[in-house]
Amino acid sequence: MAGERDLTDAQWALIEPLLPNTKGKRSRPFRDHRPLIDGIIYRFRTGCPWRDVPERYGPWRAVWRRHSQLSSRGIWDEVLVKLLAQADAAGRVHWDVSADSTSARVHQHAATLSREIAVTLPSHTGGWVELQGSAVRAC
Repeated sequence: MAGERDLTDAQWALIEPLLPNTKGKRSRPFRDHRPLIDGIIYRFRTGCPWRDVPERYGPWRAVWRRHSQLSSRGIWDEVLVKLLAQADAAGRVHWDVSADSTSARVHQHAATLSREIAVTLPSHTGGWVELQGSAVRAC
């Protein structure tokens, strides 16, 4: 049973050719991408822990493992770039940018940040984690 907010067939037809082949090289074939990708989308849409991904998407470890594999290989970035290129070529992306020049006062506890060094480090999930602290403590 598919969830009501899973990928449609048209959406899946755009994404499927951009994903790696599911045929295993040495042993049994990989699980089909579609339920696992739907599980990954479900997890990020709801913000639930990986263990709470519904069983209809497959075992939660398989959903997490597929996300981890695709992230570590940079597949998600490639999919995003290719989908944006396709949408731009079809005229469905409007590149209008709006810059807001409003300024907001910083909270009093953040006012001493000039004495500290903000360090940005890559996280294990492929995103970025920002640490505020002295350079000595951040290393």
